[in-house]
Amino acid sequence: MKRVGAHVSIAGGVENAPLQASLIGAKAFAMFTKNQRQWRAPKLTEASIEAFRKNCSDGGFRAQDILPHDSYLINLGNPDPLKLRNSREAFIDEMQRVESLGLVMLNFHPGSHLNEVSEEVSLQLIAESINMALEATSDVTAVIENTAGQGTNLGYRFEQLASLIEQVEDKTRVGVCLDTCHLFASGYDLSSTEAIEHTFGEFDRIVGLSYLRAMHLNDALRPLNSHLDRHASIGKGTIGMEAFSFIMHHSACEEIPLILETPDSDEWSREIILLYSLNQ
Repeated sequence: MKRVGAHVSIAGGVENAPLQASLIGAKAFAMFTKNQRQWRAPKLTEASIEAFRKNCSDGGFRAQDILPHDSYLINLGNPDPLKLRNSREAFIDEMQRVESLGLVMLNFHPGSHLNEVSEEVSLQLIAESINMALEATSDVTAVIENTAGQGTNLGYRFEQLASLIEQVEDKTRVGVCLDTCHLFASGYDLSSTEAIEHTFGEFDRIVGLSYLRAMHLNDALRPLNSHLDRHASIGKGTIGMEAFSFIMHHSACEEIPLILETPDSDEWSREIILLYSLNQ
């Protein structure tokens, strides 16, 4: 089964996320576990955790259908020792929050070298950070998201993702979330069935489709290789519909969260229906 959903709000508490997902006809969803623009947050209460789990059960959402995302402030490749320590502590806290909710994945952007160290050194720092977080938890998989290649952000080439996975000690607890807009922006062509078939083939060759844990389904506002992270609604951007049809038919995309992060939340119900229509 394909499990399409969206990144929904946690306004009023994390327990409201599955309710929001159910309202749009989702079979999966993404969420933050706290305010993504703040370093610290109060611990989740037992009442909130219990309500979250009940609402997930009532909505038919399994742990593997839910893709929490960490704070945008975290940079696990930061070469500054103090800032790196703060990022690592925040990332471990995020992993532990996910674990307390009974969930099994945390989606995150790898990090940035900030033009202060080489890409290789920054990738080593990121991998060390992942290993530390896995050591501090027991059941959560670290899911690395590919990036658009803006600025000094790493993770925009498959080789960088492969390097991170190679340096992670417990490879059973690391995976990848492929974002279609980010792929297109970073130069991986998705504009035809042949193009996305080649891109998936390259991912399988360099990283391995066995590491694919989730996808973000977004059209792109800007053209191929723009290195600009500008999402567009499905069918209203520069990628085209063939890519999304390919994904909705691909066996590697079965039973993983396929998450919309498109700009108009009022369109999510329509986009979910549209994506499922491609699978008929």
